[in-house]
Amino acid sequence: MDTLRRHSLMILVLGSLVVTLAMGLRHGFGLFLEPMSAELGWGRGVFAFALAIQNLLWGLAQPFAGAVADRYGAARVVVLGGALYALGLLFMGLSETALGMTLSAGVLIGLGLSGTTFSVVLGAVGRAVAPEKRSMAMGIVSAAGSFGQFAMLPGTLGLLEWLGWSSALLAMAAIGTLLLPLGALLRDRPAPTSIDDLPLREALDEAANHRGFWLLCLGFFVCGFQVVFIGVHLPGYLYDNGIAVQVGSTVLALIGLFNIFGTYVTGWLGGRHSKSRLLSWLYLCRAGVITLFLVAPLSPASAYAFGIAMGLLWLSTVPLTNGIVASVFGVQHLSMLGGIVFLFHQLGSFMGVWLGGFLYDLQGDYDVVWKLAILLGVAAAALHWWINETPVQRTRHSQAEA
Repeated sequence: MDTLRRHSLMILVLGSLVVTLAMGLRHGFGLFLEPMSAELGWGRGVFAFALAIQNLLWGLAQPFAGAVADRYGAARVVVLGGALYALGLLFMGLSETALGMTLSAGVLIGLGLSGTTFSVVLGAVGRAVAPEKRSMAMGIVSAAGSFGQFAMLPGTLGLLEWLGWSSALLAMAAIGTLLLPLGALLRDRPAPTSIDDLPLREALDEAANHRGFWLLCLGFFVCGFQVVFIGVHLPGYLYDNGIAVQVGSTVLALIGLFNIFGTYVTGWLGGRHSKSRLLSWLYLCRAGVITLFLVAPLSPASAYAFGIAMGLLWLSTVPLTNGIVASVFGVQHLSMLGGIVFLFHQLGSFMGVWLGGFLYDLQGDYDVVWKLAILLGVAAAALHWWINETPVQRTRHSQAEA
């Protein structure tokens, strides 16, 4: 038992470090929108399109990365993802054309993120810990991603001001190489095969015929739309309204700081209350916070208040969403099924970040996208209310661990 506990703790710690680093680097990308667009003569649509491709490929590759991690363990997936991530940052720092930006920030980093973030790591953690502790463990790892955002954003801004955007990205690439040794140590234990295992095809059919699975996917689309639009375009939105770029960086850092508490608390609550009902309230609160931010007079103080409030709700959806997948379908194919749900998150991310840049270049403001974020939040709250968290009943194979 002590050996199992030590193994579970090691997976939890290493997984948290991987997510801290991967998400911490990613959340600084919004700070590069204005300086890169201005120096290279791009409209904001070029930068936004590259990050939209990043989020799309991240989502498209996630189920495949998850399936490999389910079958062979997370270590090799994280190592390969970390290598692609570091190369993407390197070439992003050397990019001078729209194509170079799309291939580096979009393709390479998007593929790298699919191997180094939540679906792969949470799958490893979900298999390593006891079922009754799973929701809280996922909350801890999700909080680690928020800590990375809080801890690394000031450093990213410092590198940007000290070195300029190109050298700052090269320095971030060097930091990204730390994912390789961390990933190599993340040796989780995939569930041993047995005659009672559910084949991959049947697991996919089971999820495809489960109404709650699709409701979860649609709800996570909204999450991606909201958080990536805000994460990438909020600094530019504040800058356009006469607020210093340092304020935008601080707001993103506040989101990361307060989301540490938000994800931990929701992970704890998810082990005691209905996860789907908690998600409904989270999305409804998000819609309310965005509405208040838009109707209140804009100032550094209101921006900071928005960062604090959104931080409490930011990645709090992640442990609850993955917890529902584990509760309903078990952990054998958790990374893969979680990856499919995450694909919808990234489709939403693509729409949020691309639509923000496209409409900004077309209309000169973000008004339409802000209103869409509010309406989608209300819709997601309604969708999650009807999700049934009861574990599926199987006849051919043993019932999945719930």
